[in-house]
Amino acid sequence: MLMTGEQYVESMRKLNLQVYMFGKKIENPVDDPILRPSLNSVKATYDLAQMPEYEDLMTVNSSINGEKINRFTHIHQSTEDLIKKVKMQRLCGQKTAACFQRCVGMDAFNAVYSTTYETDEKHGTHYHENFKKFLQYVQEKDLTVDGAMTDPKGDRSLAPHAQADPDLYLRVVERREDGIVVRGAKAHQTGFVNSHEVIVMPTIAMGEDDRDYAVSFAVPTDAKGIFMIVGRQSCDTRKLEGSQIDVGNSEYGGTEALVIFDDVFVPNERIFLNGEYEFAGVLVERFAGYHRQSYGGCKVGVGDVLIGAAAVIAEYNGAQRASHVKDKLIEMTHLNETLYCCGIACSAEGAPTKSGNYLIDLLLANVCKQNVTRFPYEIARLAEDIAGGLMVTAPSEKDLKDPFLGKYVEKYFRGVNAVSTENRLRMMRLIENLTLGAAAVGYRTESMHGAGSPQAQRIMISRQGNLAMKKKLAKAIAKIEE
Repeated sequence: MLMTGEQYVESMRKLNLQVYMFGKKIENPVDDPILRPSLNSVKATYDLAQMPEYEDLMTVNSSINGEKINRFTHIHQSTEDLIKKVKMQRLCGQKTAACFQRCVGMDAFNAVYSTTYETDEKHGTHYHENFKKFLQYVQEKDLTVDGAMTDPKGDRSLAPHAQADPDLYLRVVERREDGIVVRGAKAHQTGFVNSHEVIVMPTIAMGEDDRDYAVSFAVPTDAKGIFMIVGRQSCDTRKLEGSQIDVGNSEYGGTEALVIFDDVFVPNERIFLNGEYEFAGVLVERFAGYHRQSYGGCKVGVGDVLIGAAAVIAEYNGAQRASHVKDKLIEMTHLNETLYCCGIACSAEGAPTKSGNYLIDLLLANVCKQNVTRFPYEIARLAEDIAGGLMVTAPSEKDLKDPFLGKYVEKYFRGVNAVSTENRLRMMRLIENLTLGAAAVGYRTESMHGAGSPQAQRIMISRQGNLAMKKKLAKAIAKIEE
């Protein structure tokens, strides 16, 4: 039931994905030099699951059939599962220093699992059974599944049904005896190009007038009517230059896309929500909670790499003994471990849903993500401070290897004499990659807006913070009777 990394790569070759980038169709996304590093990041989740030393984190026995499966396809059965999820994500971040893309599908599985159970309980539908059959298929094939929640949204002041263009939120445009037809788009889709299937979910809580937009389902990523436009990243075309040094992280990366659903048919057995608008908000809240928990693992793992890179470059610069450098490394570690603490805490305080799977503590998950919107920026700032200006002014690898220019680059960009200029430049480029380059998409800006922008967490913290209880505590201590 567990694919190897190479088997995963070959399985992606078999898909007929419709991928566009830079104004042209990409006929072979698997081997495209800009896209391949993102595929390698997903491949790492398969490779790690094959290693005995990581078996406890990367694999688990299925709650559906008892077979050994990749944890990325698991339904959480305990707080221990929730904690191991965060630890697994930290490990994957450490190994790739990039977004490994399977978290969003795992979080969608668990949100849809409990929401379909409660929808069926109220409406007598069969969504939960639909989903369990789909999940069993995913587990047996060890598939990568994208979770698609974010709609383009258009005018944020208007509900989905009130938009000037009704397709700015994905919607049902036709209901047939054998299924539905949907139209719209999902934006910022991390990993869609590297996924076998996609679970689509609504993006906001909805009212009765938005019934056609309250839809959740799963389809193959190469289903008829689906195509994607890959987004640009900072320094993305460096991957076309054939330089290992200049890209900073030559093996791993991430990718994002706008995915268009142009009248896509969804069969009845793949539908998980279809007009039950009161459960749209439930699904959104639970998915967001799980995904905000995830950031307490994945961003921490990438942060570990960035902290390590800052410590190494301090040594290469001969500045590792400076008290201010030591203090900055301590601060970076403090911030990173605080994020991890939040991810572990919301997991340890999790509780079972009606369906039996475990949900994290939503308040603590939102606190986790609120910190993630801030701390990676400070960690990145401190890394840039320690690295120095050469991080962004260094000449290219071609200059370093040039017969005439190379000796001058070697001579004038050497730090401590025991370290080669090439190694110094390699570490500088890795820091650039994580703070300003292609990986900054996943480490910085995704930390801000992924799994909900900062204000979304503040709203949830306000709702779940139980201020009334805290006021009662204070009045009791102060002996106030009303």
